[in-house]
Amino acid sequence: MISEQELAELSFADAPRIITEGVPGPKGTELLAEAPEFESMTRGGGGFPLVFDEGRGVTVKDPDENLYIDVSAGVGVSSVGRSHPRVLETIARQSQKLMHASDISNTRRAELARKLAAIAPPGLRDNCISYFAQSGSGALESAIKFARRVTGRNQIVAFHGAYHGVWGASNAITTGDQYRRGYGPFMGGVIHAPYPYAYRFPLPLGDKSCEEICGDYVDYLLNTPYTAADDVAAVIVEPVQGEGGYVPPAPEFFLKVKAACEQHGALFVADEVQAGAGRTGKMWAIEHAGVEPDMITFGKGMGGDLPMAGVIMRKELAQQLDDMSQPQTFAANALSAAVTLTNIDIIQEGELVARAAQVGREALEKLQVASKNLPIIGEVRGRGLMIGIELVMDRETREPADQETMMKVVMGLLANGVIMVPCGRNGNVLRLMPSLTITRDYLNKAVDILLQVLDNV
Repeated sequence: MISEQELAELSFADAPRIITEGVPGPKGTELLAEAPEFESMTRGGGGFPLVFDEGRGVTVKDPDENLYIDVSAGVGVSSVGRSHPRVLETIARQSQKLMHASDISNTRRAELARKLAAIAPPGLRDNCISYFAQSGSGALESAIKFARRVTGRNQIVAFHGAYHGVWGASNAITTGDQYRRGYGPFMGGVIHAPYPYAYRFPLPLGDKSCEEICGDYVDYLLNTPYTAADDVAAVIVEPVQGEGGYVPPAPEFFLKVKAACEQHGALFVADEVQAGAGRTGKMWAIEHAGVEPDMITFGKGMGGDLPMAGVIMRKELAQQLDDMSQPQTFAANALSAAVTLTNIDIIQEGELVARAAQVGREALEKLQVASKNLPIIGEVRGRGLMIGIELVMDRETREPADQETMMKVVMGLLANGVIMVPCGRNGNVLRLMPSLTITRDYLNKAVDILLQVLDNV
């Protein structure tokens, strides 16, 4: 396993360091004020009060030379940290040979397709075909089309709290109000079912877990007459729900959903865009459940510094798709493919997946212990380096922390040199999702600063 010293050398050495009187500093403030004049603020980070100028490992500098520990990893993208030396070497070498090749084969994408077959989860490993895209949204759009084509069916089942993208079909199965309001009507044939979010489960549990109840409901939906779910092509599920609040269900839920899919004849699709690439302590988060998916979608952390996403599906399914029917001009260009291969090598050779499980468990336990004395924390949950801290106004009623409180927390973190991005159905969950290359020192510093900020809100 890679040493702490080796990891420390990947980042700036003296983070966090805030040298301006406030954040953002004067240069950052000027750039943020100017941005809406030239760029659409529909982008996800348009309102975030920070400007990136330079990144190294798990640290970021803004234009005013303030230095931060980034525990958001570019929303899970920078799996091996920013500007990893081996990634930079790959970019320099590959960019002199070949970058864009249209959708025509190139040596690097062919090598990447072989590699993905070798590291795919059980059920797909060495029995799969990869289709490349440029973003998570694109991967989900493709998975939906492929599922409909190979099954000859129309309907898609997804879950409350889901985030699968913001295009056409992917937006239809995403549930966040801010992504849907005013953009309809959406693709028809979508059915949403409850996701096992134990902390905010809307139904009485009795002697069952929420995983049992939600799994049984999917089985009822798919395999009982008169539910109107009579033409389901696929059930698409996040193994750990991301934007919905970093919710990690127990394996029982996925086992029940998979069994229901098999009985109905629907495909089981695991959306690994945010939870994959080793983040949860397994290369693919669905591996925690012991379920064999028919397809997985990937993105974010696989490509790291460059865009890379796609679908991995069973060969039997891929062979039913029409050749040359789904062009993606910029997907898996030689440069992105080469960098993805390097990212995978760094993750495997440094044993970063096992390290994510170990270091993530340490951070989770530290936060859970500290939460007992911080009433603002309702729950700490997670798997590996995918940890959610749910903030509340009242621990007894579980009333979600309001927007004003969340802004105080985010700004308090930034003022102390920590970048942390909220998520959740109520926008009240802080996500601890650093690069897999974060040192224990920087992770502990970030957690300590978080606890200090929460103690003073």
